[in-house]
Amino acid sequence: MGKTELLIVIILFNILFVMFVTAVLVYIRSYKQRKKEHVNEIERKNELHQRELLSTQLEIQQATMQQIGRELHDNIGQKLTLVSLYVQQMLYENKVSEASERIDQVSQIINQSLQDLRSLSKTLTDDNINQKEIVTLIQEEVDNTNSFKKCHVSFEHNFKQLDLGFVHKNVLLRITQEFIQNSIKHSRCKNIFISLNTSEDILWELDIRDDGIGFDTSQIKSNGIGLTNMKNRAEIIGAGFRMESQENRGTQINIILKKQS
Repeated sequence: MGKTELLIVIILFNILFVMFVTAVLVYIRSYKQRKKEHVNEIERKNELHQRELLSTQLEIQQATMQQIGRELHDNIGQKLTLVSLYVQQMLYENKVSEASERIDQVSQIINQSLQDLRSLSKTLTDDNINQKEIVTLIQEEVDNTNSFKKCHVSFEHNFKQLDLGFVHKNVLLRITQEFIQNSIKHSRCKNIFISLNTSEDILWELDIRDDGIGFDTSQIKSNGIGLTNMKNRAEIIGAGFRMESQENRGTQINIILKKQS
């Protein structure tokens, strides 16, 4: 074999080697890309499955609450109404003033209990959420909390009317209730501040904070029921959820739902 032929063989070998290495690199890159796409697809499906699971849990919870609400209204409510009528009849027939006064007190207690039961039943059956604006729903929760005089709650918003469906109103109301209950129970707060705002890019932004004792977020249990409930509800509708807390400086949550482009 001459020098020329040897040189040609070496060049061909180098070319084939480079082509082989290139093919291997292309294959490896393609494999990594497919693997990445596969992992992303799995994550997307897991996220979708988790969201559907959370949505199903919410539907089951709502159906259970509606059933309880109907039972309270149809069963216990009717019995209390009947007892109230009997007491009124006793009050009418009784001629002893001292006994009449006690019967009247019992009647007032029964009537107040019946009114509270009807209000609870209406809340559980979600008629309240369907029929009212979100501002009214939150304001009612604020007024109810302030009536107990354990903690002062203030509420502000930057709009007159916000057109929201049942799911969004339910999420906003339940998160607000959860935060208020947790703050009163655990934070020893004196004030809770709630704001609900909207803008060109944001469908709504809910911000709630208290001036309680706060806590070390690094020590919080990831499976805490209150926090998990709020995060899960936000995730169901695709809203961003953020919580901050510092010891002796209170706790704050911020939930934003951006408008779809």
